[in-house]
Amino acid sequence: MARRPEGLLLILSAPSGAGKTTLARQFLARHPGARFSISATTRAPRGAERDGVDYHFVSEERFAALEREGAFAESASVHGARYGTLRATVEEALAAGRTEVFDIDVQGGTRLKALYPRAALAVFVLPPSLAELERRLRARSTDGEEVIVRRLAAARSEIERGAAVYDYFLVNDDLARAGDALDAVVGSERARRAGAGAPEQARVAEALARGRVDLGPWLGRRS
Repeated sequence: MARRPEGLLLILSAPSGAGKTTLARQFLARHPGARFSISATTRAPRGAERDGVDYHFVSEERFAALEREGAFAESASVHGARYGTLRATVEEALAAGRTEVFDIDVQGGTRLKALYPRAALAVFVLPPSLAELERRLRARSTDGEEVIVRRLAAARSEIERGAAVYDYFLVNDDLARAGDALDAVVGSERARRAGAGAPEQARVAEALARGRVDLGPWLGRRS
């Protein structure tokens, strides 16, 4: 009997506006067997976001109750709102042997990676530049000036924290190209964990591995 493939927890994190959610949706469209992990949050829906599709939108009281019950694999406060990954979601993905895509912040990604070190694959999505990040935040017109300034101030800190923990870093300067790179990273990791070979994917993945990407331009340092 063939052995069921191990589940993979694909963690995508980035500063707000770097395009990780769009990249996650593209990955899911390319890989019908993968599934998006729906987090719980106390923040209000933005734009066309729908409850139970993009997030589980809950009250502060309900979130606190779930936390007391131990329902979260990880939870964190981000930009004044609470976010959490349901433990049942993670366990179900691992049991089914599928790829579960997590669009979460660095705090949550770090905790999830520590809790499931064998199954987690953490990828940090970088904007082309901090100037482009600011342009994107302003263009989407969902946040006020105060929120935009706060998000820009947090971006370098998030990148710095991700640099110490995340496995891969890819620049989202072109969605199709970034999607191809993400496919290669996941394919390489899947093959490696199964004891198989994927030389072309491994070559791409190696160039994006932690320690191979110069993060100086995003951290205000000279290369």
